[in-house]
Amino acid sequence: MKNASNAGETAVRSRTLRDGCLDYLLAAAMPHLHELIDFTVAIFIVHDAKVLVIHHKKLNKWLPIGGHIELDEDPEQAALREAREESGLEIELVGERPPTTEPGTRALIAPRFLDIHRISDTHEHIGMIYFARVKHGTTTLAAEEHHDIRWCSSEELDALSPPMSAAVQWYCRTALRELSDRADHRETPR
Repeated sequence: MKNASNAGETAVRSRTLRDGCLDYLLAAAMPHLHELIDFTVAIFIVHDAKVLVIHHKKLNKWLPIGGHIELDEDPEQAALREAREESGLEIELVGERPPTTEPGTRALIAPRFLDIHRISDTHEHIGMIYFARVKHGTTTLAAEEHHDIRWCSSEELDALSPPMSAAVQWYCRTALRELSDRADHRETPR
């Protein structure tokens, strides 16, 4: 019995130490979990023929909702969390989930695209790019991270200041085209 108690105390101490280390890493000046590469998600959320974009404070760029995948989550969980934290919205990721879930395995919705982008001379991000629709919620600015959040039509993307990169515009327009096309071809509920 004494060993079980000690094992439980050790697990609590280990968890506390691990959580403390994670808190330290997340609060450090360099938010990356690895010095060379991180995995991230970008979510292009479409609603009423508009795509949601944010003006990122630190980067001074118009971007989709997104961020790092934390150690304790999978890419789907990261995308849902980032959408909730950065926009206040609950979303539905668009894509196919293979029917291969069984004990010890859980199939994930595949990202629509993948990319790798350089953050600095010594650091890169592997980006998992998802398209999504709004389930419910009210769009809310995450003022500590963003200057602005807005829904843009394809035409409105060209008027953003500072200008949005050509790559991000392409993803926005592709999401708008694909998700608007899907909505147009759905049967009207009876």
